[in-house]
Amino acid sequence: MTTPGIKDRLGNVGNQFAITMILSFLLSLPVMIVKEGAKWGEFCSIWQTNPIVSFNLIASGLWFYGYNELATMTIKKTNAVTQSVANTAKRVIVIIGVAIVLKESLDPIKLLVIFLLLENFANSPPRAALSASVVSSSTPSST
Repeated sequence: MTTPGIKDRLGNVGNQFAITMILSFLLSLPVMIVKEGAKWGEFCSIWQTNPIVSFNLIASGLWFYGYNELATMTIKKTNAVTQSVANTAKRVIVIIGVAIVLKESLDPIKLLVIFLLLENFANSPPRAALSASVVSSSTPSST
């Protein structure tokens, strides 16, 4: 968004996100057709006959869009580093939460992954830098 005039042409972060989503869909479409095109008829019949599949597919798309919209707005309000640190913490919470809900044992490899994620989180940029980024992003700027 630093190219002169691009911010005016795009309007806001929401439009930038929409363009990114449309481009990613269009770029992945040929890959989908090559890899899964032969199963298109089977998918259409399952879509029409199984309401659980159609509901879950629509819900999954809406959750994906909502999550990415929220992430984009978070980056705009804070910065990419703050969002990355929060995302790392979220991953650790999800891994531990899923292990608890599914009553899985936390064998050594899983514990190693959790440890590495926590270590990454602990060694993220200093807390003072994060606090400064939150304070600077929350104060109104003259631009």
